[in-house]
Amino acid sequence: MQDMAPRANAMTIDVEDWFQVQAFAGCISRNDWDGLERRVEPSTDRILKLLSDAGVVGTFFTLGWVAERHPALVRRIVAAGHELASHGYWHRLAHEQTPADFAADVGGARKLLEDVGGVPVAGYRAPTFSINGRNPWAFDVLAEQGYRYSSSVYPIRHDLYGVPGAPRLPYRVAGGSLVEIPMTTVRLFGHNFPCAGGGYFRLLPYAVYRAALRRFNKTEAAAGIFYTHPWEIDAAQPRVAAAPRMARFRHRLNLHLTPARLERLLRDFAWGRVDEVFAKAIG
Repeated sequence: MQDMAPRANAMTIDVEDWFQVQAFAGCISRNDWDGLERRVEPSTDRILKLLSDAGVVGTFFTLGWVAERHPALVRRIVAAGHELASHGYWHRLAHEQTPADFAADVGGARKLLEDVGGVPVAGYRAPTFSINGRNPWAFDVLAEQGYRYSSSVYPIRHDLYGVPGAPRLPYRVAGGSLVEIPMTTVRLFGHNFPCAGGGYFRLLPYAVYRAALRRFNKTEAAAGIFYTHPWEIDAAQPRVAAAPRMARFRHRLNLHLTPARLERLLRDFAWGRVDEVFAKAIG
């Protein structure tokens, strides 16, 4: 399913608030979410401004929970020309749900997003890339719920996620009715290394990430995927003292540098929406 050299990579935003990340799941209850300070709307608006200034459109994998409470934000995303996609409703790990629970979560989120945004929703991204060897049935459920593609598999080895042996380029699943567009990796010394943004984008020097993505584009002659979150540009967000030390470190690392790095990234590469960049693969 490998395409010719791409015109653009895919810019993606996982729209969730600071208290909804998996790193804090053990110390912030979902029952408390509505009582916490919500910062997702101004942070997402800031990302929308960065993209607008750069003339870039992308894909916003949006939580149903966020869309239900911030419908005007969803409509601004759509009005700016971005693709609206699903991140599920509750930010629950896919492999911790039963097939029935997963169907209710992703099906309900898709309907909610379409009702709020007024556009079809074709794409899904599992929270914390939680489609893996434990739940291959998730692809069938996504197809049954009307999705056309997923971007939920990270072909790396990681303590929280990853399927190291998964294909590194788009491939068909669910009997061919769904396309999985895996997160971008570079192949070095017989191993896959992450090259899709997120915490690694904040950890590594910008020049290293830029070189890695350029290498991927050249050696694979394929489009890559970049992802970030609204909370990753919000250094003033509340601190979670109850979280484990490593979780706090991963979450807050170099947040103050992310906006400037994003500006450089938007200048250094061409970008587009997932449904347009991977249109041939999705079909």
